[in-house]
Amino acid sequence: MTKVFLPQGYRFAGVHCGLKSEPNLLDLSLVVSDFPATVAGVYTRNLVCGAAVQVDRSRTPGTGFKAMVANSKVANDCTGEQGYRDALEMTKLAAHYAGAEPDKALVMSTGVIGVTLPMDKVRAGIADAAGQLASDEESFMRAARGIMTTDTVEKTASRQITFQDGTVISLAGFCKGAAMIAPNMRTMLAMIMTDAALAPETAQQLLNEAVEESFNCISVDGHTSPSDTVLLFANGAASSEPQSKDCEKCADALREICIELAIKIPSDGEGVSHLIAIDVQGCRTREDAKKIARQVAEDVLVKTAIYGADPNWGRIVSAMGSAGVQFDLMKVSLQLNGFDLFQNGEPLPFDKSMVADSIRKNRDTHFLLTLQEGDAAIRFWTTDLTTEYVRLNSDYTT
Repeated sequence: MTKVFLPQGYRFAGVHCGLKSEPNLLDLSLVVSDFPATVAGVYTRNLVCGAAVQVDRSRTPGTGFKAMVANSKVANDCTGEQGYRDALEMTKLAAHYAGAEPDKALVMSTGVIGVTLPMDKVRAGIADAAGQLASDEESFMRAARGIMTTDTVEKTASRQITFQDGTVISLAGFCKGAAMIAPNMRTMLAMIMTDAALAPETAQQLLNEAVEESFNCISVDGHTSPSDTVLLFANGAASSEPQSKDCEKCADALREICIELAIKIPSDGEGVSHLIAIDVQGCRTREDAKKIARQVAEDVLVKTAIYGADPNWGRIVSAMGSAGVQFDLMKVSLQLNGFDLFQNGEPLPFDKSMVADSIRKNRDTHFLLTLQEGDAAIRFWTTDLTTEYVRLNSDYTT
């Protein structure tokens, strides 16, 4: 079992408060920092955004935060003034149990859109969670499970680094997400905590950079959710604000955690049978590479081909041309699972059954798309599209 490095000064709880019908499934999480923390946030770019996003976005980046409360099953999106009042009340309750000012807590919600929260259950759940707060690994894992919706497993990651003066710093995080996943943040929630001290502007910059290389490089179905939130708490329990070299270590560890968490989302995508990593290289700009990668990642015909173990390179190359990026097809090459399929504008001879077997027998699939337009590159992750995904999403609210 992978060791979890929990940062100092945090306590966790996950409880069942009745939002989910099954009594063994956790549906509310509470995290408390025993020290006032700097918090940065990155949120959905969907113009339709939930009450929790509206509350958190107005408060971050900032300092002095001591709590985060989250619920699953009910997204509290598109619920009007009542939904906003409920989100505010959740933060006030969390702040109360953390011994903080009412506006020094944050909230995340995920689940079905257009349903108001049963606040009697939520109030009782927050009180219950406050009574179970603990700093051990099991409590951390319960908090991770409390935000799951259609996820099949909790998603966590952690790192430990040593500063130049010998101070040991820990970072740990959890996230949820399995569908309604697309770049620019998705129907996913994530919280990352560290016991390093960070100024608000530093925390926001580090989080923006980490998210751009991780959560903004995954897609399951191309749908950007109203609820998407990534929060970074830095409470300074183990150190003062790091100097430049140590700050670089923090940035690297945060990026690694975000990438690890991000990959776990499509890997656990609803009904998926393949995790597809797409490398696009040789572009003029990173944005060009991202446009091409995303176009390929979200193309239904590409995704269904991988589900059927069909090395249909024409779908991949054709999808590239729909990305709105100028390139010379005569300088494009494509590898699939290490097999050369297309080069310099022409198909290459290959053993179709051998390539098909490489897809069929492995959950991980890899595309390498090489252009000769520049030096920019990106890695992007997506999934195949299966009949099970269609089944799950055709009856989700019923």
